[in-house]
Amino acid sequence: MDQEPLGLGIGRGNCRSAARDLRRHGVALIAGCAQSQMTRSDPLPPRESVLLSLPRELSEPLFSRARPVFIKAGRILFSAGEGSNGCYLLQEGLLKVTVGLSPQNKRVIAVLVPGSVAGELSMIDGSPRSADVTAIKDSRLSFVSSSEFHAFADDHPELFRHLMLIIVRRLRDTNAVVAETTFLSLKGRVACTVLSMAEAFGRDVGTGRILIGHKITQGDVAAMAGIARENASRIMNEWVRTGVISRVSAYYCIENKPALLEASKS
Repeated sequence: MDQEPLGLGIGRGNCRSAARDLRRHGVALIAGCAQSQMTRSDPLPPRESVLLSLPRELSEPLFSRARPVFIKAGRILFSAGEGSNGCYLLQEGLLKVTVGLSPQNKRVIAVLVPGSVAGELSMIDGSPRSADVTAIKDSRLSFVSSSEFHAFADDHPELFRHLMLIIVRRLRDTNAVVAETTFLSLKGRVACTVLSMAEAFGRDVGTGRILIGHKITQGDVAAMAGIARENASRIMNEWVRTGVISRVSAYYCIENKPALLEASKS
């Protein structure tokens, strides 16, 4: 999917100029970042879509049956516990996936960018939705209903063999992520979260500095890292004081990536 260029015109290390351009033009998301490889210590599990991991001869005709859906920023696409009626391919916009016991106690487990699929697992096994999915930005999606999926599967029985292999691989990867993040320090979890946001939304602005082209708060970082906001704020503020990161017009800029990589292993 082609993306509108940022048009930043960034000079040597000019994060402030980049931030001004981001405010003018909005954030251009990288279509392929949903398939980017995360480190195994990343607190956000890889969001490789089960359906988009199918061979092209299966995935393309499946999504050719989709109908367009539009959702405004802040609106909920679906909630945990709801019955599944299909899945959604994100074409434009930004979604967040959250889980929790209450509205006051939720964790962001993934940020979905264009090219991601939401809701495919519950559509496949018929179980209720396992998480909330909410639009962070106005979003355009393609919807494939459960009935269309199962009709397609009846016509293409080889689909289930591919699904089994993909889901087993995803389960193994998720188990590895959970096992390793259990032993990370709070600082390590925050470092991994910031690095994963840079992987998805970052842009090199010169001299090794990376501007995260999406506005995130310390509360967002805390939710994604699965720690208390106070702890995330303390760690982020310490990094600002020591020059590991900076904050420019509501955007974070990584000033010292090697220091974050070292912290992510702690």
